[in-house]
Amino acid sequence: MSLHINAASGEIAETVIISGDPLRIKYITDKMLSDVICYNQWRGMLGFTGMYNGKKVSLLGTGMGIPSTAIYVHELIHEYAVKRIIRLGTCGAIQTHLKPGDIILADAAYTDSNTQLLYHATMDMASAASSTLLIRAKKAADELSIEAQPVSVFSTDTFYGDISRWDGWIKRGLLAIDMETSILYSLAAKNDVEALSVLMVSDNLLTGESLSAKEREEIGLHVSTLALEIA
Repeated sequence: MSLHINAASGEIAETVIISGDPLRIKYITDKMLSDVICYNQWRGMLGFTGMYNGKKVSLLGTGMGIPSTAIYVHELIHEYAVKRIIRLGTCGAIQTHLKPGDIILADAAYTDSNTQLLYHATMDMASAASSTLLIRAKKAADELSIEAQPVSVFSTDTFYGDISRWDGWIKRGLLAIDMETSILYSLAAKNDVEALSVLMVSDNLLTGESLSAKEREEIGLHVSTLALEIA
């Protein structure tokens, strides 16, 4: 048992799928896992372990943003010996050709968070995904006929703000913004753990297009299937 996760030894699998929204974790568990146990309810961050196609896998809500995600990722690694972490999330597009509903595999993540300086010498460096998981995800997406693009993203601490602050990153070719991937990749690299973010584009900050709640739910199942297949 750790400070924020109320799981006994052996209740968490070596592979954990995380999401900022604990209710998304419950929805995926109810829809897609069998032989389920609930190992965590502390602070409303629901955690479940179950079976998917013969594989033991765990899911956990982490809350939104880099600091909250960092707490749970750290404890999963150091208290429960987790070997791979796959983030399911949403992101906002900052290129006009990326459409709501598109699925992306974040191959690297830049950030404007000062947490960057705990793990890198400068702010102008990207934390990278696990190449093993990225290759596995590409293969699984092809087999499932799911279009999933490997692209670099930007993780920010600030959800709202003047859209002009993304101008420099748009010019550099970054495609999307989220709030968690950079810290996941930094902690994974530091601790020799595999990590990958599988993200659904929920809206486009430039065009104003966005998904409805129903569309997010339906596409989210495709994203969840892809994550579970590579778990």
